[in-house]
Amino acid sequence: MLRLLRSRHLSSVFPNRTLLLCKPYSTTTPPPWTETVDYLDESGSVISTSPGARPVIPSQDSTILAGSVPLPVSHPIAAARLASLALRHPWGPDLLSRLDSLPSPPSLSVLLISISSLPSSDPTPSLSLFKWARRQNWCEPRQSEPLFNLVLQRLKGSEHSEHVLNLFDEMLSLGEKDQELLSNLSPSLNLAVQLLASASLLELSFACFKKLKDHGFTHFTTQTFNSMITLFLTKGLPYKAFEIYESMETSQCTLDSETYELMVPALAKSGRLDSALKLFGDMKLREDNKSRPCFGIYSSLVDCLGKAGRLDAATGLYKEMQNLGYKPTNATNASIIEALVKAGKLDAGMELWEEMKRVGFRPNYSLYTMMVEANAKSGKLDAAASLFNEMEKAGFFPTPATYACLIEMHSAAGQVEPAMRAYGSMLNAGVRPGLGTFTSLLTLLAKKKMVDLAAKILLEMKASGFPVEVNASDMLMVYIKDGSTELALKWLRFMDSAGIRTNNFIIRQLFESCMKTGMYESARPLLEAYVGSTGKVDWILYTSILAHLVRCQLEANERAIMEILSITNHKAHEFLCDLFTGPEQRKKPVLTFVREFFQGIDYESEENAARYFVNVLLNYLVLMGQMNRARCVWKVAYESKLFPKAIVFDQHIAWSLDVRNLSVGAALVSVVHTLHRFRKRMLYYGVVPRRIKLVTGPTLKMVVAQVLESLESPFEVSKVVLRAPGDAVLEWFKKPIVQQFLLNEIPSKGDVLMHRLNVLFPSSAPEVRALSPPKPFSMGK
Repeated sequence: MLRLLRSRHLSSVFPNRTLLLCKPYSTTTPPPWTETVDYLDESGSVISTSPGARPVIPSQDSTILAGSVPLPVSHPIAAARLASLALRHPWGPDLLSRLDSLPSPPSLSVLLISISSLPSSDPTPSLSLFKWARRQNWCEPRQSEPLFNLVLQRLKGSEHSEHVLNLFDEMLSLGEKDQELLSNLSPSLNLAVQLLASASLLELSFACFKKLKDHGFTHFTTQTFNSMITLFLTKGLPYKAFEIYESMETSQCTLDSETYELMVPALAKSGRLDSALKLFGDMKLREDNKSRPCFGIYSSLVDCLGKAGRLDAATGLYKEMQNLGYKPTNATNASIIEALVKAGKLDAGMELWEEMKRVGFRPNYSLYTMMVEANAKSGKLDAAASLFNEMEKAGFFPTPATYACLIEMHSAAGQVEPAMRAYGSMLNAGVRPGLGTFTSLLTLLAKKKMVDLAAKILLEMKASGFPVEVNASDMLMVYIKDGSTELALKWLRFMDSAGIRTNNFIIRQLFESCMKTGMYESARPLLEAYVGSTGKVDWILYTSILAHLVRCQLEANERAIMEILSITNHKAHEFLCDLFTGPEQRKKPVLTFVREFFQGIDYESEENAARYFVNVLLNYLVLMGQMNRARCVWKVAYESKLFPKAIVFDQHIAWSLDVRNLSVGAALVSVVHTLHRFRKRMLYYGVVPRRIKLVTGPTLKMVVAQVLESLESPFEVSKVVLRAPGDAVLEWFKKPIVQQFLLNEIPSKGDVLMHRLNVLFPSSAPEVRALSPPKPFSMGK
């Protein structure tokens, strides 16, 4: 009540009072009291009178002007009233006019108290007072560091990054000309960088950090370095974090526990294990570091060392971590077991697994999965199946990869029943098998020749949305390569019924397999399908069919093969048919007909195939007794340089014929034709070499030798060559049966017997004399 009365009295005495905040002035002798205050009761009568106003020198204390009398005000009250102005009036002309109308400026302490009392949720009033104070002449830069620091503390968060950046630029501009001032502002500068980094503003924070380094700023704090390192690590830029760490080492900052907790795991995870271990050792040797390394450092080192295969170091740190009282987590246990398993020490990993379970450790899902797959891949399928069942009982749902691993390993081991059991469990669990799972199962069933079950799996694979043409064709190739032609045909019929097509290459392979096994009735529709689907019957395929005709023994099979040859529509088949007709139908001699056919062959791309065709064709012609046609084919093939090195004339020294790369029929035809050429050169031109060689090789040696032996040839048989002196061969050429042999065909047994009778009982019959060769002209001279 007394305060109220006093206030009313002052209002009546000083009706024009105003508020004035002044800079405090310390004095030991306060000014005397002036004026008097009358204390009234409710009726208006005076209770007492006493001094009530003390004059204050302007700019020396916080005051209130009561009329013309300055009254003192404490700093908290002055700061509160200054804060109320900032809260009541936002930044603008109204606030500036009210602040500028103050008779004297507030002190720095009052300003700091005022900003501190403002709410931290809205930094606008604090910034308003700060901006106004920075515009005043009395706010000296050297004393404004607490003001910068206080305002920066209220600007946490990315939404205030623009204000932080403005304050940073203002402080940096103040310190550009004065290094001492830059040093004084170092706490606020560090705080600005930390605020930008904590707001995850990578570019802004690093730009400010770089600006300070460019200005020669050396007063970085450890917390600033830590904030920058944390920011780069969280942004996935460990190498930039390492650069900050290296600059931290060259500065005067000391590493604290936070730095170690950041850098040791980062170095380890980036592969710099030696640097991480060195820093870890330095951390333990520091005298001022009384706290032990944290669990995160140990777990990251154990994990990274284990993945790098450095088991000794990993297990050592693992034991050291346990000795310090840290309980390994599931991830740490999984990493050390995984390291042992990947290093090929599965037994050691299983021992650690069992030891963990004995102490009450419950393996997690990833650890179960890893152990199941590791045992399966190492061939320990029983242990893998046991762990798999244990995993299901523990309530863990196996992944498709775990199912697939078990199925694939059982399939690779040839165990159909366990593989199908795992496959059924996979389907019952609602897990969709992958392409690898289907492929491994189908490969297993193909090897086991379980066609019906494989068909079921293939249809399920097709229903799952996977393309099945490749897998079905692969199974068909398995049957073909295994020689199971009947199963291959059965599988092909299933593919046709399911609407699954295969390629022409596999159809051709199956056709050739049917031809090899004598299944000509099954081979014919395959070739028809091959030709009907624009498959090309080349020289190799046609010649292989002709080779089957050469080897055929039954007449019915010969007819089937001839029909197959006609289906090919190959130009060689037309040539073969016309070759066996008479000259009246061909309307040209055999030699001319053969020459015209061989002129149409592209020797650049079909030379090897044409050589193969000539070998098989000569086999067939000799077998059919068509020696004259066979000699025409050989002559044209030799002229076409299909066998360029077969005949060699070494002047008068040696003549040779090489038949090592020919078939039996081609070898016999070439021997007859070449000996005929040798005979003409020797008898008609008088050229007699020292020796004549027939290079047969070990395979054809006996065939050629037996044919020539029936004619009493002078050729001596060695390991791979038949050789004879030129003079002996010349005398042999003069015999009538040899002339018949070389001009017509291979003699029959009757011809050989007649020759022997003529030798024993010479005759002067005209038909025998007609076989004797005429005398050469040179010898007549």
